Amino acid sequence: MSIPKTPSFRLDNKKALVVGGSQGIGLACTSALAEAGAKVMMCSRNTGKIASVVAEFNALGFKVSGYKLDVSSVQEIKNFFQEFGPFNILVNSAGMARHTSAFEANDADFDRVMDVNARGAYFVATEAARGMVELGGGSIIQISSQMGLVGGLDRTVYCASKHAVEGMTKAMAIEWADTKIRVNSICPTFIKTELTRDTLKDHDKVAWIKSKIKLGRLGKLEDIMGAVVFLASDASSLVTGTNIVIDGGWTAG
Repeated sequence: MSIPKTPSFRLDNKKALVVGGSQGIGLACTSALAEAGAKVMMCSRNTGKIASVVAEFNALGFKVSGYKLDVSSVQEIKNFFQEFGPFNILVNSAGMARHTSAFEANDADFDRVMDVNARGAYFVATEAARGMVELGGGSIIQISSQMGLVGGLDRTVYCASKHAVEGMTKAMAIEWADTKIRVNSICPTFIKTELTRDTLKDHDKVAWIKSKIKLGRLGKLEDIMGAVVFLASDASSLVTGTNIVIDGGWTAG
């Protein structure tokens, strides 16, 4: 009898890109990948945070660099990958929200959310995949949302963008499977970040959110980190075209 050995969760000698990596969930992903041994490039629109965050990581001995990238510009995305690619791992955590009712959402809100959450996610993934073909494979991880699986009050545009991410994740996984590129998403519930700060100031909304989360608490950044390392590593070598839902049971019913 041959006893199987657990595949490695280590990411040594892997080159990773985390888009939206200077704060919130993206920062947690950067930290998780760096701790697992990857050399990480962290990109963000927020140039004010990049340098200080990179310096903090490097002071801890991690291999992290930073670069400004606006994912709403397709040409900027293409130029970035031509200069810095290819990458073994992509985590696309760039995201934004405009929370209003469907009647109140205007065309500017719709376009901005879609430009970042859907259009940006699409073109970042495709450019990353071109480089991964040269490397003989890779892992693409889209940071989606539980709102990509269900609906939510005052979140019609946001839900539309994240449902789009879920659809493209499945289609890309099918299309690129023969190149050994795996494409998956992570769907968190409400995590305490700058993106959710305003929502979580409202005690009534927090009470409603906790009533939907079966485990009875809001998410923490640390709740995301294990899933990112799993999807980036050889431990998930047969996982593609699906999602890891980190929602405390919200979508269970």
